[in-house]
Amino acid sequence: VASRLKDWVAIESDSTDPEKRHLVINMMLLAEERIRKLGGTVEMVDLDMQELPNGNKISLPPVILANIVKDPKKPTVCFYGHMDVQPAKIEDGWSTEPYILTEKNGKCASDDKGQVLAVLNAIEALQKHELPVNVKILLEGMEEVGSIGLNTLVKQRNSTFFSDVDYIVVTDSAWLSNKPGITYGTRGICYFFVEIECAKRDLHSGSFGGILHEAMNDLIFLLDTLVDSSGHILIPGIYEAVAPLTEKEKKLYEGIEYDLDQIMAKYGLEEFRNKTKEELLMQRSRYPSLSIHGIEGAFSAPGAKTVIPAKVTGKFSIRLVPNMEPSVVEKQVTDYLNKKFTELNSPNSIKVASDTGSKPWLSDINEPQYLAARKAIKRVFGKEADMIRAGGTIPIATHFQEVTRKSIMLLGIGGPDDASHGQDEKISRYFLLIFLKIINMLI
Repeated sequence: VASRLKDWVAIESDSTDPEKRHLVINMMLLAEERIRKLGGTVEMVDLDMQELPNGNKISLPPVILANIVKDPKKPTVCFYGHMDVQPAKIEDGWSTEPYILTEKNGKCASDDKGQVLAVLNAIEALQKHELPVNVKILLEGMEEVGSIGLNTLVKQRNSTFFSDVDYIVVTDSAWLSNKPGITYGTRGICYFFVEIECAKRDLHSGSFGGILHEAMNDLIFLLDTLVDSSGHILIPGIYEAVAPLTEKEKKLYEGIEYDLDQIMAKYGLEEFRNKTKEELLMQRSRYPSLSIHGIEGAFSAPGAKTVIPAKVTGKFSIRLVPNMEPSVVEKQVTDYLNKKFTELNSPNSIKVASDTGSKPWLSDINEPQYLAARKAIKRVFGKEADMIRAGGTIPIATHFQEVTRKSIMLLGIGGPDDASHGQDEKISRYFLLIFLKIINMLI
């Protein structure tokens, strides 16, 4: 496993960098070769062109649609994963070269190449006997930039490739502790930009300070109206769609392993808003949250500069939970910010915009594949699996569910300290072996 993972990690399949698009394609070809060696039939599906911000167009990497075993008498499981990665450089703070797998670290080892490779190795091990299920595999190369082109492909192939699929397993998720977990829900997201403009060019505070409505002041006022001191979102209507907590759901959080002190120590945190593990887990997964991410156009370099920025743009996002519709949230936020801005009596201009939102996803933990996964984990690990609702967003899970109407489950191997997308990303050798056994038992 380690030698194969080393070869995969060595390919800088960074989908965010157009200059490395050929490397993403090379990674897809390497994955294709691995599947063919397992006896699978592989279709490399070419997608449309990607238009870059400068107007240029480049080819999207192909999507792999593969079949391993095809028996109409057997149920069919489709495994999804991605071969692309986020950018990484040694100067970002890595202690080793990101694309050289060492005993310590390796870029994309956890997200997601290591997880995909574990599935393929489990299939290889099971082929010594007759596979009890049909296996399909879908691998893409643009997940880290929003799975460009994949949604269209899923719709196009829903009546063909997905027609006989019973279960879809997304191998791109993490555990909350050293105890295996199964993810049955994720939050969605709406990302907002609020732009305030007070002049056509930056001004000197010595000449203009105190005599005009400054864009930065207006923006700070608006951002300060979004949440209160407890983190509660102040935008009217945001919480109306949130489902009430049931006693049955509450018990799921009680059984999850999550060490608050360990997390605080690792990230250098003084304290959490929530006092109990259960409250924290619910707040980070089943309730909406609002985070302010930055201000564009403001002076942020080291040193002092007495400039009044002519135009600034505040950036923030809201994580959505089931029953919250992105279009409704976008209107609630826009109406609220415009209303608050009128209270300033400012002559400045305001523009509120948002990226296309991603919906939340929630599955039924009593579906057959969840019961099978829990049974597999219990047999391999000797403990009941943590049933997890993730705080982040995995748009493809929602899209799979809406288009295919199949049972969707997130079953991965990402550890709580794997540092996916961060410095010194890694995958535990122990977790990898455990995951191999779990996939083996699941199939």
